[in-house]
Amino acid sequence: MSTISVVHTTIDSPVGELTLVGGEDGVTGLFFSDHRRLPDPASFGARSSVGTGLSDFVEVESQLAAWFAGERRAFDLPLAPVGTDFRQRVWQQLATIPWGETRTYGQLAAALGDVRLARAVGTANGANPLSILLPCHRVVGSAGSLTGYAGGLVRKRFLLDHEAPASAGSGRLF
Repeated sequence: MSTISVVHTTIDSPVGELTLVGGEDGVTGLFFSDHRRLPDPASFGARSSVGTGLSDFVEVESQLAAWFAGERRAFDLPLAPVGTDFRQRVWQQLATIPWGETRTYGQLAAALGDVRLARAVGTANGANPLSILLPCHRVVGSAGSLTGYAGGLVRKRFLLDHEAPASAGSGRLF
């Protein structure tokens, strides 16, 4: 008997089309249409309609819509990103950065126990397969400057502005 282990769907968002990838353990990917270092789409599995079967993406889409509307500040979803132990530790740190706040690569490295890991933290941050859900857009350069982002710096600025205290969170980027 054959089982589907990974499936995907696409949804619209204020930052353009997003591809959601997931399996039995949870969401494994959230990618922008022009995502830098996009994995091979063949690894996304079969296309699944929102709300059907194994990868019921309805809750993911609902929580993302509420987040973009400013009605939700954190996600409560089963996440299952695939990566090395070090990357997993960095991605766990991303999940601790509160809405509307930023951290530097050095601060994340210090939280992991070694400030000399800042570059490695940057590499792991850049490999985050769950953009927005694991908020890598909240990581900035040492002087607060915007640095690389898999969705591009325009999206990163949009996401940070969306979380700014004065933001109404109702704009669209694409």
